Amino acid sequence: MPPELIIFDCDGVLIDSEGVASSVIARELTGMGWPMDADEAMRTFIGMSIADMVPMIEERLNRALHATWRPELAEKLVVALGEEVELIPGADTMLERVNAFGIEWRVASNSSDEEMAVKFSRTGIAHLTAGRTHSAASVIARGGRAKPAPDVFLAAASSAKADPARCIVLEDSRLGVTGAVAAGMTCYGFAPHGGGEPLLAAGAKAVFADLHEIFGVLA
Repeated sequence: MPPELIIFDCDGVLIDSEGVASSVIARELTGMGWPMDADEAMRTFIGMSIADMVPMIEERLNRALHATWRPELAEKLVVALGEEVELIPGADTMLERVNAFGIEWRVASNSSDEEMAVKFSRTGIAHLTAGRTHSAASVIARGGRAKPAPDVFLAAASSAKADPARCIVLEDSRLGVTGAVAAGMTCYGFAPHGGGEPLLAAGAKAVFADLHEIFGVLA
C-alpha cells in the first residue's frame, strides 16, 4: 500500500546548502572566539535550528549572546543561501516523478521560511514546493518545537490530513530521523556520500545513496 504522504527534509535532501550554511556559521563563531572551520561547523550543528544552537554556543563561549545575534545570523544565512546553494542532483526530477505518481508530499525543515524561499527560488523548484513547506519557526510560533521533536513532521501530516503511520520521511541528519521516528513515521536516511550508520542508529529503516531509490518503497 503506498504512503498517504512523503515528507522531505530540505537541507541535504533537496538542497545542497549545508556547506554554505556551515561556512557562514564557522566564520561567525570564529570571530566570536570559537575557532572552527566549515567541516567542524557541519559536524556540530547539522540539522539544528538556530534557536537550538544558541545554548551550545553560549556554554562554549561562557557568555550570553546579544539579543540581536539570532536575527543577524539568520539574515546572513538568507543572503548567502540565496547566492550560493545548488540543487541536490536529481531532486527536481524526483519531485516531478512523485507528482506523477499522485502521492502528496511536503517539506519539513528546521530552516526558516525565508531561508527555504530563497533556496527554492535560486534552484528553480519554487513552483514545485509552493504551499508544501513547513518550517520549525512556524511550528515554534504556535508553541511547538524544532527537530528532533516530532512537531514539524506532525504539522506537515496535519496539513495533508495524513495519518502519521502512513507517512514516510526522507532525512539526512540524525536529529531529523529522531524526530520522524518520534512522530510515528517510517523514516529513510539519505547519505549520498556514505556514512549512513548514524541514521540507521537513530531509527532509519534503510539508507539511500540516490534520491530515486525512494520509488522502491512506494509500492
